[in-house]
Amino acid sequence: MTTTSSVDSQVLRTNYQRAVATYWNTNQRDPVNLRLGEIDGLYHHHYGIGEYDPSVLAGPEDTRDERIIAEMHRLETAQADVLLDHLGAIEPTDRLLDAGSGRGGTSFMAHGRFGARVDGVSISEYQVGFANEQAADRGVAEQVRFHFRNMLDTSFDTGALRGIWTNETTMYVDLFELYAEFARLLEYGGRYVCITGCSNDVTGLRSKAVSRIDEHYTCNIHPRSEYFKALAANNLAPINVVDLTAKTIPYWELRARSSVATGIEQAFLTAYREGSFHYLLIAADRI
Repeated sequence: MTTTSSVDSQVLRTNYQRAVATYWNTNQRDPVNLRLGEIDGLYHHHYGIGEYDPSVLAGPEDTRDERIIAEMHRLETAQADVLLDHLGAIEPTDRLLDAGSGRGGTSFMAHGRFGARVDGVSISEYQVGFANEQAADRGVAEQVRFHFRNMLDTSFDTGALRGIWTNETTMYVDLFELYAEFARLLEYGGRYVCITGCSNDVTGLRSKAVSRIDEHYTCNIHPRSEYFKALAANNLAPINVVDLTAKTIPYWELRARSSVATGIEQAFLTAYREGSFHYLLIAADRI
């Protein structure tokens, strides 16, 4: 009989991974994620892009925060749509992987758009349970499944996947290990898409603002160059690189004026504006 503790030890292999899992398992009622997801049932664990509608700041003050929350959710969903736009041609018979799937928002969007089977993996047992409940409620549990697994060692079959994405999750892992696993999982010509924050190599040492973000989320933000080195080392050839930095600043400006602000907003705004931090989309093909 396999015990919970033995399963945990197989998935969570280091003290750092256990600390990250604990953070997400105990951060269950974070209104930044829950209040936005309650709008339409898509629960995201990432940020947004695009200009916000300034009219949400006008009008009756007693409903202003509700308008801001709805607009933030729209921008987060727009970010996920841009990510999915870069996956290329996906057929209903294809399989996809959401690596670091959170509460499942992007996975459900991908299945809704492509009809493909989607597997999500997370080291947070709470997130996996929440997302699987969402899949059951949506009637897609046979096609969208979430697993308590480590994205560095997923146990899925070699060459089984047409597409993989990471949406603000790569700062928790070693990129060379991660992309070795993704290269194993992707079929030849399969596509990997990443949206991430990364530090600017040109400015040298990371800024205090970037270090503050690391501290807040218990993560380890990688320099921009590390992504391309790790991709090249694992037969993943970039086909598109999009700088989303300017497009994400309005989201953070709006979030700073919301009731769900956590205090980290100014660090993001400072880092983006001073140029020490970038918000990138990278799409790469398995060659």
